[in-house]
Amino acid sequence: MVSSSGSPRVDAESDFMRARRHQVLRALAARLTNDTDDVVQSLSFDEVIEALGRRGEHYVGTKVIPLDAIVGSVDKMRDFDRRFRPTSARSRERWERLARASRTGEVIPPIEVYQVGDYYFVQDGHHRVSVARSLGVGLIEARVTAIDTFLRPVGIEARADLELKFWRRLMLERVPFTGEARAVVAVDTPSMYGEIAETVEAWAARTMHAEGAYMDRETMAARWYAEELEPVLQMIEEAGVRGEDERPVEAYVRIACERYRLIREHEWNAEVLEQVKRGKGKKPR
Repeated sequence: MVSSSGSPRVDAESDFMRARRHQVLRALAARLTNDTDDVVQSLSFDEVIEALGRRGEHYVGTKVIPLDAIVGSVDKMRDFDRRFRPTSARSRERWERLARASRTGEVIPPIEVYQVGDYYFVQDGHHRVSVARSLGVGLIEARVTAIDTFLRPVGIEARADLELKFWRRLMLERVPFTGEARAVVAVDTPSMYGEIAETVEAWAARTMHAEGAYMDRETMAARWYAEELEPVLQMIEEAGVRGEDERPVEAYVRIACERYRLIREHEWNAEVLEQVKRGKGKKPR
């Protein structure tokens, strides 16, 4: 519950000092626990959209949105932390003016936000969001523009998550997996998405050369999944060479690289897997 002294001016000053104190303490706690800046910094709208890929946008209208769903900003990431507490006293006068207006019941205009899935990013109204959060308000009126993205906007808690999303998007643009294949071809290491794309494209090049026929990228993705990945994953499981915490496709990439390093082979069979399992290459001729 936010206290009141009876003086809106004094209360607004106290509100600002409380918000600044909480921001400083949170930043100090993050430093002491070796948390990265990702944990306390506001997310960048541009970075999120670059990672997910932008397809289009449409204006939703004015609606009431939860303040907890506002996670970032279009252009003021350094001025406010993840919970929109001010990171300096630079705009104190403006902040306190809005706090006084809120406490005296003045009409506050809606903020303007971009909606990306369940996340909201402030385009205009950062101080209004900051004041509302400081006063314990749960909802705020906003004019909303929704952004349609190439990747589903889920699982974005910090900037570190964006790197994985970015590389996954690039991989899916090169190899357009759909349905079950799209879900299966997921890894936890960003750079591995590049390895998957290169592996699929190399497989397609060998296949087209052998068949003397061209395949487009959609066909390449579907055939590689059905003719290469699924059968090999079954062999990997039967051979017991997948790590305990390893995703199936991560095991495929690791073993495929090891196979070629040891025996310079593109074929898959039980003998090849056994050689890889033992870590032995081909005998010199």
